[in-house]
Amino acid sequence: MKRFRRLRRTPQLRALVRETHINISSLIYPIFVEEGTKERKPVESMPGIYRYPTELLPLLIQEAAEAGIGGVLLFGIPAHKDAVGSSAYDDNGITQQAIRLIKEKYPELTVIADVCLCEYTDHGHCGVVHDGEIVNDETLPLLAKTAVSFAKAGADIIAPSDMMDGRVAAIRSALDEAGFADIPIMSYSAKYASGYYSPFRDAADSAPCFGDRRSYQMDPANGREALREIEDDISEGADIVMVKPALAYLDIISRARESFDLPLAAYNVSGEYSMVKAAAQNGWIDEKRIVLENLTAIARAGADIIITYHALDAAKWLKEEQP
Repeated sequence: MKRFRRLRRTPQLRALVRETHINISSLIYPIFVEEGTKERKPVESMPGIYRYPTELLPLLIQEAAEAGIGGVLLFGIPAHKDAVGSSAYDDNGITQQAIRLIKEKYPELTVIADVCLCEYTDHGHCGVVHDGEIVNDETLPLLAKTAVSFAKAGADIIAPSDMMDGRVAAIRSALDEAGFADIPIMSYSAKYASGYYSPFRDAADSAPCFGDRRSYQMDPANGREALREIEDDISEGADIVMVKPALAYLDIISRARESFDLPLAAYNVSGEYSMVKAAAQNGWIDEKRIVLENLTAIARAGADIIITYHALDAAKWLKEEQP
């Protein structure tokens, strides 16, 4: 009889043979920064998550820096929205202000700038709209302008999340021409049209005012298509690729890990976060145990980088478990 339990007998033995480890430095914390407010605002559907004015951002950034996490992912919420998302590529826009502030006070902290138009448009879609249709090619120059503006502000990584075809190539070309050839692109390559995003849309004020995003985000039923999307982004110049959401798409993360050798990110999204928080608040689950188990599953599937709203808590818990 084989005795698998021999190596499970004590905490020390289990730690000795553990196959998957979560590195604090692999965790990325998403942050929402809002223009035109003086106080942080709680996101009701995401307990523990807030929209921050730039004035209060330094305290949060200090906490992130001291936690030792891999960086922060910025989402800007502007005071002005219009049909073409002009606040996204305004060099003095809210996201640009936040990037400059962070890099001035904490230059060593990696700042990832999400590039999309949905937070900046009055219709809430990720691209330009004509006659009720989200048009692809007219959106690309605006995404490219946004990426260059964020790079000028000091962003370390540009992360396009819009799911327009060809946007990685457009952004890469624009960055190179503007003198930012060294700035990497982390592409939301396999981003699914998921119901798990609902709390994020409250946080970022980005719900579409008509229709949905299924015409440009991926069908949750498709797996092989994700590999084609990732392969295409790599060919266009992506340096890091991403699967989003994470927990319901562990099979996609695993298949991407087996197929590609680029750094692979996974986004543990708002709905996944909020379900854990709600269950924990009701006393139904042990929050720490579930969060660390979820993050371990994402890492075990093959993710090198995990974007998660649990990042600061997870970093604290992981430090507590260190000998």
